[in-house]
Amino acid sequence: MRERILAAEVTPAVFRAALTAVPPADRDAWLDWLFGLDTIPEDGPHLPRGCVPYMPCSVDALLRIADDADVRDSDVFVDLGSGVGRAAAVMHLLTGAATIGLEIQPELVRAARNLTSRLNVMRFSVIEGDAARLAGHITIGSVFFLYCPFSGDRLEKVLEDLEPIARTRPIRVCCVDLPLPPRPWLTLAAAPSGDLAIYRSTLLDPAPTTP
Repeated sequence: MRERILAAEVTPAVFRAALTAVPPADRDAWLDWLFGLDTIPEDGPHLPRGCVPYMPCSVDALLRIADDADVRDSDVFVDLGSGVGRAAAVMHLLTGAATIGLEIQPELVRAARNLTSRLNVMRFSVIEGDAARLAGHITIGSVFFLYCPFSGDRLEKVLEDLEPIARTRPIRVCCVDLPLPPRPWLTLAAAPSGDLAIYRSTLLDPAPTTP
């Protein structure tokens, strides 16, 4: 399997079948082995105050996002605070979606770019910079992912910057361990599932008809 992925021969169906064949309790360790993530760089001085140190999102949550947010190969999945690129890589391999990681720490950016090279995937890119400032510039994004990267003013800015994108296309915002402050243009796509909440934009919903 590792050799097939490195040779870019794996399809989303094959990758999903291999991943789900692993017992749930072992999937995160298996994925790290597959991706060659033996060591993770430590958080450095570039991590802004108020931001959460890098933590890998569980495979279970990523599988639920792929299914419950209906991520497809036509989507652009944007990971805000992408760390070593683990979640973005999984989502690309699971769904075929193009993926973009935004990460502020140079050491993690290098690790993520090394991962893209090892996996030999073309639709997975990593941008170095502050996700709270860059999110609104990724105007091609259709699914935005936050694994509790920050809160407070930074989160408020991200939501403010995503609204103009939602005026041009429907978007989904997938959050793990991070309930969003209310926004009139966002609604829950379904009841939260454990640590996961998926929101969808409503700005382009059809206007209700008058009886």
